[in-house]
Amino acid sequence: QVQLVESGGGSVQSGGSLTLSCLVTSRYTYSTYCMGWFRQAPGKEREGVATIDGGGGTTYADSVKGRFTISRDNAKNTQDLQMNSLKPEDTAMYYCAAVCRYCSSSTCRRRMDNNELHTRGRGTQVTVSS
Repeated sequence: QVQLVESGGGSVQSGGSLTLSCLVTSRYTYSTYCMGWFRQAPGKEREGVATIDGGGGTTYADSVKGRFTISRDNAKNTQDLQMNSLKPEDTAMYYCAAVCRYCSSSTCRRRMDNNELHTRGRGTQVTVSS
């Protein structure tokens, strides 16, 4: 059983920054999970924003490379998504996800892109105005 709770969403102007956080509760050791964030905007395809494996290996969608940074704290069971230089097209509901356990970074990325997730949170809204 894994529970994920997101926080940190909100409204910001174009060019601004936000940091999303996710607190994870699990019967299993948190560091065994590859984690990530995905987003869903109305009328748009779901997009896997970023993943981070237990050792800190990361992947990013091309649309956010250089602007977003995913991180995790295995001692606190948390993961963060630092979002800089936000654009209106970043507006979406953002979801924290536990993707897979004991999986490689490449497997984690594939499963994120295919929506083959272990667990996801309820989401937090990010709105970027121009």
